[in-house]
Amino acid sequence: MNQLDQLRQYTTVVADTGNFRQLAQFAPQDATTNPSLILKAVQQAEYAPLLAETVARKFGAALDDIVDAVLVRFGLEILSVVPGRVSTEVDARLSFDTAATLARARRLIGLYEAAGIGRERVLIKIAATWEGIRAAELLEREGIRCNLTLLFAFCQAVACGDAGVRLISPFVGRILDWHKKAAGSAWNDAAHGGAADPGVQSVVAIYQHFKLHGIATQVMGASFRNTGQIVALAGCDLLTIAPDLLAALQATDAPLARALDAEAARALPLPAVHFDEPAFRWALNQDAMATEKLAEGIRAFAADAGKLDTLIAKQQEARAR
Repeated sequence: MNQLDQLRQYTTVVADTGNFRQLAQFAPQDATTNPSLILKAVQQAEYAPLLAETVARKFGAALDDIVDAVLVRFGLEILSVVPGRVSTEVDARLSFDTAATLARARRLIGLYEAAGIGRERVLIKIAATWEGIRAAELLEREGIRCNLTLLFAFCQAVACGDAGVRLISPFVGRILDWHKKAAGSAWNDAAHGGAADPGVQSVVAIYQHFKLHGIATQVMGASFRNTGQIVALAGCDLLTIAPDLLAALQATDAPLARALDAEAARALPLPAVHFDEPAFRWALNQDAMATEKLAEGIRAFAADAGKLDTLIAKQQEARAR
């Protein structure tokens, strides 16, 4: 078997893309999107008609209503290909507003339900700020399943688990990026590959904690820079992988063994940990990498959300003339 098929023996494979026409060749169970991926997709010629059609159908509506309609339209196309779930993200500009996040998440779910899609097939993506975690806690009680993203710190993961969040997406590659930049010329790729990769180590610590303490939240490694990171996390609940890396895994039949094991994690002597709001904010503050990457990620997603707004607004203006 190729490495992608070997990986499926241990882990649920998820595609990280807004390009739904790429999905069938990799046969993922689920798919994830984010503002940057959707923005990239709608600027491609093959997806331009989909954007234009959605904008025309919602002509005259508020801009944020049209944006949500576009996001859900892509989600519906993805769900026509994958058998499982799609993750659709709440506007990153709402990351510090619990009430606004709740309202946007409920509207997204309402759009999916109006299209005949049950809640069990949708994960609402929310940034793992304290405010986002509180919104997810309430949404989960309503049967709206959440995927907490931009997760870089152990305290974020623990708070999500305590909140009963369905799934978290700890970022692997962006953690590696930060450490490489911080180390500068002293960085040694060979010494920090595979299981020694700081992003991999972050996911392993979260996975072990969850399995040992019986936390039901699923762990889905995300943001990969190379296939070595993916191989080192074989056995994680889920891994969301960009198409180029899915293709690379598919192109090799090198052996791939389970790296993470729930039973082994349950034998580890790890203490239970919990964070109230002051402890959470202090722990996040003390982690320079997580603080910087969370802020940077929110800014980047917010910027791309703004670009999508502008693109849609221009189409609205053109139709009005």
